[in-house]
Amino acid sequence: MIYMHQIINDILESTRKRIPPSGSKGIISVKARSFRDSVNERKKRNLVPVISEVKPSSPTKFIRDVTPQDAAIIAGTMEKAGACAISVLTEPEFFKGSIENLDSVRHAVSIPVLRKDFIIDKAQIYEAESDLILLIAGFLGDELGYFVDTVIKTGRQALVEVHNSNELENALATKANIIGINNRDLTTMKVDISTTEKLAPLISGRIIVSESGISSPDDAVRMIEAGADAILVGSSIMQGNVYNKTSELVNALNR
Repeated sequence: MIYMHQIINDILESTRKRIPPSGSKGIISVKARSFRDSVNERKKRNLVPVISEVKPSSPTKFIRDVTPQDAAIIAGTMEKAGACAISVLTEPEFFKGSIENLDSVRHAVSIPVLRKDFIIDKAQIYEAESDLILLIAGFLGDELGYFVDTVIKTGRQALVEVHNSNELENALATKANIIGINNRDLTTMKVDISTTEKLAPLISGRIIVSESGISSPDDAVRMIEAGADAILVGSSIMQGNVYNKTSELVNALNR
């Protein structure tokens, strides 16, 4: 068992208690919106492809209550500000997210929507519609390839999140076309955006997303220059003016 920070262990324990019962009905297939096309469209205009996140809370800081109606309005604002995709947290206890928020957002916007949660059981993959689904390499270990294949079979893309070179090696052995580099160390919870600078050069032929610790236009430019194709930003957008903060990051290369 890989050592994780106690917060992560608590989240995983909570997640195990909400896994849908085996045999429960769910989605079979999804007509997914293309994340690659959305990223490339922004790149052609010299914009930073930003995955803007509907994030009500983190384990250490509550941001705001977000109802499904709120989520739709927030996501629509992010889309108008130029986001290339929307990430929606569905973990209920520590991040105060919900599948209802995800459903509401996907009906409200036309850009791709990522389900961000702690996926540790195949049944979770069939719970809700999204265009992308987050898979965390450090949690899935040798089963990662199986989970990626399962996501692909439903018509969606897996965004496989890695935190170090060992997890990256495992991710690159799968069919995942999108690799997320999380700048947060899950053993210490400390954030260091140089993690993207270390790992991005080891990746070729995949879409690279830099996650965590990005709050300013300078951070955004630094991650793009490091080799990231897109950035995922939650807390700094949700804690500020959603439209202005998203737009500021999207237009960081044009200052």
